[in-house]
Amino acid sequence: MKLWDKGISIDKKIEQFTVGNDREIDLHIAKYDIQASLAHAKMLQSIGILSKDELVQLEGGLEILAQQIEEGTFTIDSQFEDVHSKIEFELTKTLGEVGKKIHTARSRNDQVLVALQLYYKENIGIIYDKTEVFFNTLLDLAETHKKALLPGYTHLQVAMPSSFGLWFSAYAELLIDDVYLLNAALKTVDQNPLGSAAGYGSSFGIDRELTTKKLQFSTLKYNVVAAQMARGKSERTIALTLGSLCNTMARFAMDICLYMSQNFSFITFPDELTTGSSIMPHKKNPDVFELIRGKCNKIQALQTEMILITNNLPSGYHRDYQLLKENMILAINDVKDILDIFNYAIQQIEVKNIDLNDAKYQYLFTVDNMNTLVEGGMSFREAYQVIGQQVQEGTYKPDTSKEHTHKGSMGNLCLDEIKTKFPKCEKHP
Repeated sequence: MKLWDKGISIDKKIEQFTVGNDREIDLHIAKYDIQASLAHAKMLQSIGILSKDELVQLEGGLEILAQQIEEGTFTIDSQFEDVHSKIEFELTKTLGEVGKKIHTARSRNDQVLVALQLYYKENIGIIYDKTEVFFNTLLDLAETHKKALLPGYTHLQVAMPSSFGLWFSAYAELLIDDVYLLNAALKTVDQNPLGSAAGYGSSFGIDRELTTKKLQFSTLKYNVVAAQMARGKSERTIALTLGSLCNTMARFAMDICLYMSQNFSFITFPDELTTGSSIMPHKKNPDVFELIRGKCNKIQALQTEMILITNNLPSGYHRDYQLLKENMILAINDVKDILDIFNYAIQQIEVKNIDLNDAKYQYLFTVDNMNTLVEGGMSFREAYQVIGQQVQEGTYKPDTSKEHTHKGSMGNLCLDEIKTKFPKCEKHP
């Protein structure tokens, strides 16, 4: 069954190519299509296209399908193009002529668009919640290990003293920037496109404010052409947002892999969180963090894909948009899984005691020692030359007693301020 069936058979090869794996992908948005269909039916009844009895029948039919989706028994057979044709078929099979009325005043274009917007809206909220959990875990670790010193590096060369408190809370505060983008993406998709039909509206006197309220969108996407053109723009925005979050996590995972290696040996994890080698019995590999890094880097490429599929499309609907769904939905699911496993694993980190008196760390304190000379009245440039000459001549002796006290330094982490800074989610007014 096809929503556009006019009694003409389509070439099977063409059908297979154009449908692709939409049936499998659409299972992810099935429940949102039910929600939108229910709101649409209530709107049709409010403007007199459906009777109250017909609405009750449709509500009952949609509720049965919603239950099947919830239980995992809902399937989309090969005779259907997508979830939308499957749902209409089931309603028609059960309710007869009443089921055939559900598509009145809408197109498959706004039908899939509103289902995707609802899917994106809910899942961005879930990603926000998981990011907040991860954020709080990192701040807890920063508090626990705030006194534990850690060499700081620039250009991968020993640079200045740092701490695990500074390291954990650095990534926590970076997550705040990612949440700013999550909220921006949420605001972008929190606009109701239903009623735009094929992209040019309808001659029916539909009530789009009613469906906006029923579906709990913050506002309408008023212009019907703009509503359809949001397809692709929403995906590009979300891909940018997911990429930013994944960039933070990929860099953190890289730090962990580096710090676990024998040449650094700053941290370790319980054996059950690591893997071994099929040939080297001594190996303790950070596979989980390597896969987090790899998956996050893969997701960062998603924005480029979304741009290239849509960047030169003229206004109106185009079948190219179908290609956006699969990798966007897969990326959203991956990000949720990554946040869960990262939060689970990082809580089991074991911080080692690092001996900063080791010869390879002797130059960590050159800047602190230079600052001491400046505080004693020497100019910065002269102090720089004095310490630099000591380093060159091999006479430099580090003084490790200097404390860092300004806001945001390892002696004043401002963890409470960072926690307060975490933005509220747009979905939680």
